[in-house]
Amino acid sequence: MPEGYVRELRALVGTRPLILVGAGVILLRRDGSILLQRRTDDGLWGLPGGIVEPGESLEEAARRELREEVGLEAGALSLFGVYSGKEMHHIYPNGDEVHFVTAVFLGQAPGDVPRADLDETAAVGFFSLDALPENLSMDRVAIREFSVSQNR
Repeated sequence: MPEGYVRELRALVGTRPLILVGAGVILLRRDGSILLQRRTDDGLWGLPGGIVEPGESLEEAARRELREEVGLEAGALSLFGVYSGKEMHHIYPNGDEVHFVTAVFLGQAPGDVPRADLDETAAVGFFSLDALPENLSMDRVAIREFSVSQNR
């Protein structure tokens, strides 16, 4: 979980369920593969992204998280979709429970090599849509929709 805002909320409510707004990025390479990160808090693979901080737009949050977690600057981003509901519910290993409303943006991967920040991100890699890791986070909903859109 990110520092700051969510940490302050957790100090007040403990592990009780929170509804949080997030932003993530499907970063696409020319070969059709997408960038995924393995998170340090739950060990799951997902899109670079995280919680929107107070006063931040969804796109600003997506760009910030991409920069912080994998060391990349995004070019043009377009809104791909907004995800919520039962599939966006998660309980972290420490017991923190969340229901995410997440905006996912689509962008082209820059030529730079991504790097894991080792704080929130343990590993990064580009994956073909037909060879994704087994242990995907709730981002699997957006990834599945993206995969279907690519096969049309």
